Formats: sequence, C-alpha cells, structure tokens
Amino acid sequence: MLVALATAFALSQAFRTVGAMMATPLTSHFGLTPQELGTWAGTFHFMFGIMQLAMGVSIDILGVRRTVLTAFPLAVAGAVLCAMAPNFHALLLGQALVGVGCAPAFLACTVFIARHFDASRFTAMSGLVMSLAGMGILFTGTPLALLIEASSWRVGYAVLAAFAVLSWMLIFWRVREPARAADPTPAGQTERQSLRKAVRELLPLFAMPHTLGLLCFACVSYAAFITLRGLWLGPVLHERHGLSLVASGNVALVMTVAGMISPTLFGRMDPGGARRTRWMMGCALAGTLMFGAMALTQSRMVDIGLPIVYGLLSGYSVLQYAYTKNAYPAAMTGRAMALMNMAMFLGVSLMQWTTGVAASWAVVNGVEPFRAVFFTVAGMLAAGNLAFLLLPRASARPAAQLSA
Repeated sequence: MLVALATAFALSQAFRTVGAMMATPLTSHFGLTPQELGTWAGTFHFMFGIMQLAMGVSIDILGVRRTVLTAFPLAVAGAVLCAMAPNFHALLLGQALVGVGCAPAFLACTVFIARHFDASRFTAMSGLVMSLAGMGILFTGTPLALLIEASSWRVGYAVLAAFAVLSWMLIFWRVREPARAADPTPAGQTERQSLRKAVRELLPLFAMPHTLGLLCFACVSYAAFITLRGLWLGPVLHERHGLSLVASGNVALVMTVAGMISPTLFGRMDPGGARRTRWMMGCALAGTLMFGAMALTQSRMVDIGLPIVYGLLSGYSVLQYAYTKNAYPAAMTGRAMALMNMAMFLGVSLMQWTTGVAASWAVVNGVEPFRAVFFTVAGMLAAGNLAFLLLPRASARPAAQLSA
C-alpha cells in the first residue's frame, strides 16, 4: 500500500521538477521573462504549501485513501490544462490545479508510515519513500528532454497526466484502510469544526521557542535543491554553456540518481540528538558554498559537477523530519509535521519566485542572470541556516523517551 501511495508522491515530484527541461521551450513559446518563469514554477509549490493544513485535516477525517483519491484528479485536470494552454495565464491556472491535486501526496505517505510502522523506523522509511519518489524526478531528466525534442513540451504534460491517471487507479485498487466508526455530526459541520480546531491548535507551536528556528531552516533547505533541479539547472546549462536539452537532461538525470540515493543514506546514518542538528547545519553550509561557487566561477565543470554533488548531499532534509518528530510532545507531532511541510513548500515557492526576480533584475542591469540566481539561493540558504543556529533549538531527548 505504501508503494501505491508513493506513486502519487513520485508524480508530485515529477510535476515540481518539470521546469528544468521545460523552462527553455516555455520561454521560447510564450516569451516569458525570468520573473514569469519563477512565478510559473513557484505557483505549484505555493498552492501545494497552503493546502497542507487542509489536507492534514482531510486525512484525519476521511483517511489517507479517500483524501488522495479525491484530490489527485485535480492534478490530472491541471496537467491537461497545461498541455492545452493557449497563454501564460492558462499555464499558471494549470500549475495551481496540479499543486492542489498533489498536495496530499507526501503527507499521506508520512502519515501512513507514522500509523503503520514502528517509531524507530520512521526516519529510515521516510528516506526510503523519498528515494522511491525520486523516480518521478528521474523522468524529468533525460526522458522528458528526449520527449520534448521529439515532440513538444505539451506532449510532456500529456504524458504526465496519463501517468497520474494510472497512479490514481493503482491507489484505488491497492490502498485500503479500516472502516471508520459512524459520526453522528453532519460531515460539513465536522469538517468546519476540525479546520477551525486545526488552525487554533497550530498556535501553541509558535509559543515553543524552537519552532521559529526550525521553520526558518525548513523554508530553505529543500527549496535550494528544488530551485536548482526543478527550475534553473536546464537553463544554466543551456544558456551559460550551450548544452543541448538532452545533454542538460543527462546531467539532471545523474543529479536525480544522486538525490534518490541520498535520503536513504541519511535516514540510515541519522546520528540523532545534538549531532543531528550539527549535520543539518553543516550540510546547509556546504550547500551555501556550492551555490556561491556556481555564482562566481561560471565554469562548465563546476556547473555540471556541483549539482551532482549537491544531489548526494540533498538527503539531509530528511533529518528535519526526525528532528521535528523528536522536538515536540507526541500529541503535537502531527501539527508540527504539517506546519513544517507548509514551511518547506512555501519556501520553495518563495525561493523560485525570488530567484526569478533576481534574474530579471540582473538582465536589466547588465549582470549575468545565473550569477544573481545562485547568489540569491546561497544567501537565502545561509540566512535560514544562521537563524537555526542562533535561535533556540530543541534539546536532545533520550532514546528511551523517544521510543516511548
């Protein structure tokens, strides 16, 4: 059942990373500015992020299966709309629908793991699911590049829509949950009360001193990887170094394979306690230096090699989930996870939009646009990491307490 749910997460990963291969043909077709390109990419993550709380409530009320089966058709509709989009505004609407439709995909997997696996296996199983979902990102490397070169970017969206239909059918067939007891309260009233309660119950999280630092870190750690792999990798290789779309796709493919291996490795090597936070900050610092090097050198070797290295490093974001799970009382873990998910994906939206603005500013002011993009990513990553370092952090809890 977890594998079936992971197929929806894999499609979500594919939709969030199509920009690396589609940015160039979309720019050519619609005449997009870098800022419009950032807005297009960020729309998916903005809708995905703001729907996390509602999807969490829906999973609590309706269950994992019904929530995913209800929402995912919107991703199909959005992909079809993108494939047929006559203009940029239709493309944005399609992206928004895809973001809403994919919103429960990752949360459904984490909730399923939390409910059906031992707590000691949470980090490892989360890393495994993230690695499996990397199959979706694999598709948006060389395979998507070949598909676009052989046909068009519209066919790429159409193929993703077809895969999403197959994923929906697999979840319908394979995923089952125990029947829920009948609730005498009318469904609509229950949902309204639960939404109000969910929003209200987030407030105590902000009273805890370590929440702000975690949110600052979550906003940038995953965002840096997706902003590179899901938006700017293809354009920088094509425009800065003259690589073909397929050659850029090959680099994206290798980076993706590295990114698929990484979460499982970090999940298994998780040192726990205070060492976990040091690993998180050390990896974020290494990422900051890598983006700085890509901004400064404009070297083909650097721009091909460092994304692959960063793919191997990117799995450190899985440590955030273990940190979050251990940083809050058991009764608050679900709310803390939902809040962190919102921060992560809204952070992706913010970083993609901000880098688009930076690239547009650079073009107007005669600065190489990708230098502005990579300095922006490096600066945001450094700021989030510094906030996590300086703001209060959760104290390490004993292993016996964590497994209780």
